Amino acid sequence: MAQQPEKKTRKIVGTVISDKMTKTRVVSVDRLKKHPKYQKYYRVTSRFKAHDEANEYKTGDKVVIEETRPLSKDKRWKITGNAS
Repeated sequence: MAQQPEKKTRKIVGTVISDKMTKTRVVSVDRLKKHPKYQKYYRVTSRFKAHDEANEYKTGDKVVIEETRPLSKDKRWKITGNAS
């Protein structure tokens, strides 16, 4: 049998903005988007709930999150480490 190729997972750098839940962090990710008509860039912010097993990341930390299987109703990301 042939071996399955390793799936490439999405990784995003963001900032922890909430650490009030147990084993869950809310991570804010900013990106620039270009307006189709006016060709001007503007900032878009997305918020993701990410799994943090050890509760080690606090508000203000820069982290790398990685896409994973659904862990709960809203959680589809896990924190893989610091983004320095």
